[in-house]
Formats: sequence, C-alpha cells, structure tokens
Amino acid sequence: MLQDTQTIRHYQKLTDALVEMWNRGYRFDDLRLYLDGYLAALRHSNSLEPYLIHRLEEEAARYIHDPSNFVMPQTQTQAESDYY
Repeated sequence: MLQDTQTIRHYQKLTDALVEMWNRGYRFDDLRLYLDGYLAALRHSNSLEPYLIHRLEEEAARYIHDPSNFVMPQTQTQAESDYY
C-alpha cells in the first residue's frame, strides 16, 4: 500500500493515463511499455526515493493485471431507460 503523498499522486496520474490509453485502443504490451518508460523517467529524475519507485512499480503492475480496471461501463439502452 502506498503511503507517501507524492508517490500516490504519481500512481493516480499513471493509472489515469493507463485507462485513457486503454480506451484509445492500446493494449497490455503498450501499457507495459508506457509504465516502464514512466518509471525510468522517475528513476532518472531522482524525484522519488528508489524504494518508493519500486513500490509504485509493484502497485502499477498489479493495477495493469486486474482486468476490472479496464472494463467499459455498460450504458443503458433506450428501452431500459423507458422502463425505469
């Protein structure tokens, strides 16, 4: 579990970007490449401690492997909305 506020902000930005990319048609391999690049940039910039980047990597990898994070919400059809 992430507890550092700066790490949490990076996690939120990262997961939002991953979902946006998924919705634009990118799939797992592309998302993993994006994640790897994001983490490499964090390591290069020294903006976070290495152990925090490692925790962020673990959490982001867990996020990518959970298919429920990339499910499109079901929209109501006209017939369903007339029923309610």
